[in-house]
Amino acid sequence: MLNDLEAAIGYRFRNISLLQNALSHSSYANERWHNSLMSNERLEFLGDSVLGMLVAEFLYRNFPDRPEGELTRMRADMVCETTLAQIADRLKLGEYLLLGNGEELGGGRTRHSILADAVESVIAACYLDGGMEAASAFVEKFVLVNVPTKRMHNADYKTALQELVQQKKNQVLAYRLVGESGPDHDKQFTVELMLNGEVVGTGVGSSKKRAEQAAACAAIEKLFPEAEN
Repeated sequence: MLNDLEAAIGYRFRNISLLQNALSHSSYANERWHNSLMSNERLEFLGDSVLGMLVAEFLYRNFPDRPEGELTRMRADMVCETTLAQIADRLKLGEYLLLGNGEELGGGRTRHSILADAVESVIAACYLDGGMEAASAFVEKFVLVNVPTKRMHNADYKTALQELVQQKKNQVLAYRLVGESGPDHDKQFTVELMLNGEVVGTGVGSSKKRAEQAAACAAIEKLFPEAEN
């Protein structure tokens, strides 16, 4: 079965257990081995760093005229949960996941967070099995094919803002729900974003998460206008 996944990835593993580990969700590891360290979480940690570095290097080399803030937003878009989940869908990664019974019944095979984590884990598995060349081939094939040169595709403004403000020490971001209106089937949420206790952005959305993203986008436009596309 994993042969089909290897074919889709375009890489044949020497140590297939690395790929199996990359597909093992914590719910499965806890149920089968009672040990979360047997899950893909450690691989996810490594894969996140490998992916971030490869995308950052690509953007640095290919967009010499873009300022740091804009490169940060481009990278955040390219490695965000939505983008990685789309890659997982392309690979049909959900079909190969090893999930615990509860996560299986709860729709874990289509949950974006689980799929995105699995993609990062697969990248780490490629890296450990075949070095940076194997990881880079995966990233080039699946991540670097859709670079947001003008408008963000799946922008994770919260992550982008966090990276921008962390350029200075002791910066504290906080999101605060300040309003909720409309019927249950069509609610609107209003969120204020504070930086070191000062409101720097307000966002409205059909969910708290979307309102927070809108607030983060507004804050970037206010605080880092040079980062706008």
